[in-house]
Amino acid sequence: HTGGQDRLIAAETTPIKNALLLRPRLLSDDRGVFSRLFCRKTLAEAGLQFDIEQINNSSTTMAGTIRGLHYQIGDYQEQKLVRCIAGSIFDVIADTRRDSPSFGQWYGVTLTPNQREMLIVPRGVAHGFQCLEDNSEVVYASTAAYSPENERGIRWNDPSFNIQWPIVEQMEVSEKDAQWPDY
Repeated sequence: HTGGQDRLIAAETTPIKNALLLRPRLLSDDRGVFSRLFCRKTLAEAGLQFDIEQINNSSTTMAGTIRGLHYQIGDYQEQKLVRCIAGSIFDVIADTRRDSPSFGQWYGVTLTPNQREMLIVPRGVAHGFQCLEDNSEVVYASTAAYSPENERGIRWNDPSFNIQWPIVEQMEVSEKDAQWPDY
């Protein structure tokens, strides 16, 4: 799958500055489906440099569970490339960058394995997701190592952002994530 296949990933802007929704082109034949997971050239053409430091994997057993919203500060600010590989998630980013034209805004998108869409989370933007199905699994690449002392968070129901989560009747949130102070 090379030669003439340079446009295997299309990058679309979102309301959050420097956050992109990546839509891979799915190439299908009788063997199955091929798609590109990462393309440095596509990101560079969109004005982003993305050097992978870590690749993380989370699995969540119960629909309604919220993970996040997390971000890191200082030298540990990170970009993330997020993809759902099983189940489905409502992926959310919240702009905490005071100098950004989208400061204080949030954006959410449903990610599923079928469409293979991915979200680029910029540095200084909090990220989290809600599982829409039992046994949902997420893989995300990060440009910085995890640093507990540089981690910050936004509570899932922080009134500053007023995120509209799709599942409200059966939410599960970790004690750590429920304890973040108002932004």
